[in-house]
Amino acid sequence: MRPERVFLTLWVLAVAASTAAFVLYLALRVRAVELGYELGRAHAHLERLREVRHVLEVELGSYKTPERVDFVARSLLGMSEPTPDRIRTAGRKPRPGEAPDPNDPSVARAAPAAGGNP
Repeated sequence: MRPERVFLTLWVLAVAASTAAFVLYLALRVRAVELGYELGRAHAHLERLREVRHVLEVELGSYKTPERVDFVARSLLGMSEPTPDRIRTAGRKPRPGEAPDPNDPSVARAAPAAGGNP
């Protein structure tokens, strides 16, 4: 083979290798820039989610206040204060060995024995 032919072959291979390396570098650089933009969008989205979480935590705290519970009960659920005739006392449990109070309305009454007077 002639020396000019060898030089030309080596020169073409060197240019092709350089071009391939440059194209690879550009592809990696473009991908790095794309990932940078994607990371920026992810950070912005995360910040928005943190703001929403903070707002929801404040809103949750307001729902736990007695005033808010009272407002929701009265306006949305139509509830009101019970009248005295609707209030029932739970009564006191008798201590072990103590007879229940017969005047306590919360104590269940036993049914009369069979054959007894009603």
